[in-house]
Amino acid sequence: MLGEDMWAALLRLVPERQRETRSVLLRQGDPATHVLVLCSGSAAVTRRDGHGQRTLLAVRGAGELLGELSLLDGGVRSATVIAAEPCRVHTVPAPTFETFINEYGALPALARHAVGRIRESEEIRQELATASVAARLASALLRLAIASQGPADRPVVIRLTQEELAQLIGASRNSVVQALAPWRSAGWIRTAPGGGLLLECCEGLRAVVAKR
Repeated sequence: MLGEDMWAALLRLVPERQRETRSVLLRQGDPATHVLVLCSGSAAVTRRDGHGQRTLLAVRGAGELLGELSLLDGGVRSATVIAAEPCRVHTVPAPTFETFINEYGALPALARHAVGRIRESEEIRQELATASVAARLASALLRLAIASQGPADRPVVIRLTQEELAQLIGASRNSVVQALAPWRSAGWIRTAPGGGLLLECCEGLRAVVAKR
């Protein structure tokens, strides 16, 4: 989205901070007072509807900006962002970020990136509306795995609980447990030390998504 020089300049604006798994990085409905720069880890972007149902909109990984769209349009946060694993972030105040955009002429790049995000969210909404629980869960796990940017030859740890995964895909916890059972038997996943899931075979999950 931003060139290397521009990204490096953005990181120099404020100190880095560590955020733990399940930390709320941005909260739906809050005023847009700052932008987060995600340097490591991954985060789930979710939205609650009028009935309190939470739905996954996207998964973000290292090298992403979080919360810049609501700051640019002057509105409140349209979604909640939750750390899916330990994250390192830079919290850039709104006035500082706006000055940065003007100095580097970054607005066109941000606009192009925003269009891509809207398309991604629409794809996920369509998936949630039409795919089976197993396909939705497999897709969500794969998105989280890709965003974590771990070594390609090692299993990926997903630290979210089964209840949290159920909320992300709009399903019950029992449905998630049932979907996970055959994947455990096949050796695709197992319980991770310290909690969460260890993804051993992403190819198996991709096959589930392809069948949806």
